[in-house]
Amino acid sequence: MVPEHNTSKSKKAVLLLEDGTLFRGQGFGAVCKTTGEVVFSTSMVGYPEALTDPSYKGQILTLTYPLVGNYGVPPYDLNFGIPLYFESERIQVQGLVIHELCHEPYHWASTRTLDRWLSDEGIPGIYGIDTRHLTKKLRTHGVMLGILQVCKEGEEPDLDHLLQQAKSIPDPNLTDLVKEVTVKEPVYYKANGKDTVVLIDAGVKNSILRNFLKRGVNVTRVPYDFSAKEILEYKPGGVVVSNGPGDPKKCAETIACVRELVEKVPVMGICLGNQILSLAMGGDTYKMKFGHRSQNQPALDLKTNRCYITTQNHGYAINEKCLEKSPLDCWFINANDKTVEGVKHKSKPVFAVQWHPEASPGPYDTEFLFDTFAKLMGAV
Repeated sequence: MVPEHNTSKSKKAVLLLEDGTLFRGQGFGAVCKTTGEVVFSTSMVGYPEALTDPSYKGQILTLTYPLVGNYGVPPYDLNFGIPLYFESERIQVQGLVIHELCHEPYHWASTRTLDRWLSDEGIPGIYGIDTRHLTKKLRTHGVMLGILQVCKEGEEPDLDHLLQQAKSIPDPNLTDLVKEVTVKEPVYYKANGKDTVVLIDAGVKNSILRNFLKRGVNVTRVPYDFSAKEILEYKPGGVVVSNGPGDPKKCAETIACVRELVEKVPVMGICLGNQILSLAMGGDTYKMKFGHRSQNQPALDLKTNRCYITTQNHGYAINEKCLEKSPLDCWFINANDKTVEGVKHKSKPVFAVQWHPEASPGPYDTEFLFDTFAKLMGAV
């Protein structure tokens, strides 16, 4: 059990949306101000994984589940040299918005409170607001830019100044967010297997690495702007294009690289990688109204008519009509809104899915896709 850490009770905080909508609450985490794209996730568990998911870079995350922090924060243990309980080495969200904060978590593996963790990493949070009202607004109007400020104890936010700032909040999707989360140099992970996959890191979750390593596949993780020539020098059995944040069209170098790679090696894409593969093959993408961020998205296999429950975190999607002129077939669609959830090449060992087969958190129903790809590259 973690001792009570209750410094947040006396800190005032505000969340201000670009349209002037104001939410007042209590602050926790770091005393600071941040901006970002305000999004929501309906996931009920898994906040340590969600907060460290690089796909959330540039975003202020709202969790719709009412009580957050009740099982604390796990330790920084390593496996294969990778943090065991986190999806990257740090918190990636710009800020966190919740309804109720648990100040006294209880879990055998907990080492600190959610409040302390955010404070340690310089991330602001706000609680005590009507997250249901905020979520309904985002569903109606679409995701919005916002400012989140946590004030020092006894201080009040300068609302006039914040309202002026709200008129010109920078849109993170106009920047190259992937550049901020990719590795700078290649990283090697040894599983003592006979085959190696090269993973193009556009903001990869650690669980993707773990899934290949536990299958005995060695992983070479390279920056997102590596060329096909540089990647092929590693003589990979296959190439994986990872998940990541922002607009896939900003990844011009990755798109050009994948266009060349599909002619030479098996390729698998996950989340952003699904969009990058489609763009590389002549498809198109568009920004969704409020995206898919949850652990219960139904992905329907158009070949077998089987539906899988999946974990998703994306704000962009593939234009299905544009696939008709490409060498890709639509493989999966979302059973809710009929958006494209996966593609498969008509003649080559190339496929991608829009969701996270590694889950973390969420259902592991489609982890078999890692086995499918391992077989394509001759690893098993």
